[in-house]
Amino acid sequence: MYLAACVQLHSNADVERNVAEAERLVRRAAGYGASLVATPECTVYLGPWDERARIAEPVDGPIASHFSALASSLGIHLLIGSFPEQALLADGSPDPDRSFNTSLLFGPNGRLLATYRKIHLFDVDVKGGPRLQESRTTVAGDRVVTCDTALGMLGLSICYDLRFPELYRALVDAGAQLITIPAAFTLDTGKDHWHALVRARAIETQCWVMAPGQWGRHGDRGIRRSYGHSMIVDPWGAVVAECGDGQGICLAEIRRDRVGSVRQGMPLAQHRKL
Repeated sequence: MYLAACVQLHSNADVERNVAEAERLVRRAAGYGASLVATPECTVYLGPWDERARIAEPVDGPIASHFSALASSLGIHLLIGSFPEQALLADGSPDPDRSFNTSLLFGPNGRLLATYRKIHLFDVDVKGGPRLQESRTTVAGDRVVTCDTALGMLGLSICYDLRFPELYRALVDAGAQLITIPAAFTLDTGKDHWHALVRARAIETQCWVMAPGQWGRHGDRGIRRSYGHSMIVDPWGAVVAECGDGQGICLAEIRRDRVGSVRQGMPLAQHRKL
């Protein structure tokens, strides 16, 4: 058993400010004893999408190095929900127009354990909500990512991935026991779908789910408003910790044996038919 924490942020276009706020809340979570801390999608930048490629960095750049050092100094597993990772053109030069939307998982010694690039991109025009086309500025990933850690097998996903259950089945097939879903879920969709979808992914995978989210109106000319309500959900689908509005953290004890007991009582893997 160990303590896990979701960090809820209100990121904007100021990278330095966002990194400082994320570090402040990660340190607070670690101070409570959390061994695994996860931050939301767009941790370091949530401003105009057209500018993301301009600030993009490689996974060994200053932003990643900063959080690697933070994980090492605190002795924790740290998931940075996403940052703009530099994409390369065919000639090896940086793409000036698009970047990856990438999660980074660091171990307690600061080593980069896993890199996940968001597969499903948010190209949506919800009636009454913002029209967003993530693919215009983002390169899609193409790899399902799990990572075997001292805390168990972790499966990685990001935000809009949440609506595609086949990805989560693939994570379970790869051994996942805890799944991370860092998000910047829009207010318009979040108020109706967020809780239902996060709980559904936990119920159908029989995994722990950590879903750290963004909250509030962001620095992209007021277009984006995020729902918040970061959550930790157990393998039965019970919400065991949740944030409300504003920045903050929520914490829960992760009992690794809970996965086995739920799966033994309801053996979905044995009953599955394709």
